Amino acid sequence: MTVTGPAAPHSAADVVVPDVVALGESMVTFVPSVPGRLADVPSFERGIGGAESNLACVLAAGGHRARWVSRVGADGFGDHLVEAIGAYGVDVSGVRRDPARPTGIYFRTAGDRATDSHEVAYYRAGSAASAMSPATMDPDALRAGRILHLSGITAALSDDCLALLRTLMPGAPGGPLVSFDVNHRPGLWSTAEDARVLLDLARQADLVFVGEDEAEDAFGITGGPDAVRAALPEPDLLVVKRGADGAIAYDRDGGRHFEPAPRVDVVAAVGAGDAFAAGFLSATLRGLPAAARLRHGHLWAAAALTVPGDLAVPPGRAHADRLVALDAAAWGRLHLGPGWTSATHEAAEEVRTP
Repeated sequence: MTVTGPAAPHSAADVVVPDVVALGESMVTFVPSVPGRLADVPSFERGIGGAESNLACVLAAGGHRARWVSRVGADGFGDHLVEAIGAYGVDVSGVRRDPARPTGIYFRTAGDRATDSHEVAYYRAGSAASAMSPATMDPDALRAGRILHLSGITAALSDDCLALLRTLMPGAPGGPLVSFDVNHRPGLWSTAEDARVLLDLARQADLVFVGEDEAEDAFGITGGPDAVRAALPEPDLLVVKRGADGAIAYDRDGGRHFEPAPRVDVVAAVGAGDAFAAGFLSATLRGLPAAARLRHGHLWAAAALTVPGDLAVPPGRAHADRLVALDAAAWGRLHLGPGWTSATHEAAEEVRTP
């Protein structure tokens, strides 16, 4: 699978083409300063949250030209999102301000989102981002990069948002590669049947990311990754994620590429899926083969897993390439913990690696 679209500019006079354009809602996140129920927490720390903006931030930190496109309110929270995401090096020129609708916010507990005790309170109904539509957004500007990245979260925000995604799919010859992360969020859909719209969208994308558990929850597909591919034969490349058990990439020629995930000392699971997709897209932009793309995805996910927040700086390219080049046995012995992406660790790895 090749990435369509113009290559990097050769001179300052050339138009700068984004490597990735990511469309989606970002919200201001409030995380408790101490553990406990939302009802008991006295104060919160402010952050940012959004699958597509997370991906754009990580790609920018990894040296790519990333553009985030969305709508936010003409309010202080919108100011914060644009400034904070732009500070990562992301191009935010495509963000529109809505004077009539607010920026979405949400509160969550400090614990792992996977536990039953985890609480999330969303205040996003009627948000500025939910008004994204073919009429309020410029489809041509969204197709201006080498890759256009979308997710199922946007489809769930409103009928207008779903209509926008449908105008952007399928990809067209000469246009960007369309990447789609299913990102099934049960709380955003009224019924399981409603969520099946994600299957229709996924069938029109060039590259699809989906968790094996997501495929069962959203589409009712059981029987493992091969069954997911059988139900989704259309994408040129389908990546089925299996968490700590690794990931499988299916290509348009019938190839099946499995790469196990390295062992990771998990600090927090938040943001790992977005980081995996970012790492995979980074390797795709570099024209690397499927196995290397999967390994880069695993490494970028490991960077997110070994820090407490949603966003983590990915490993340096030389360091990641060195690890990706390990033979199967050495890759299988890889064990990553907090701080593994730091310059000090990279220097030590350079000494140990012949």
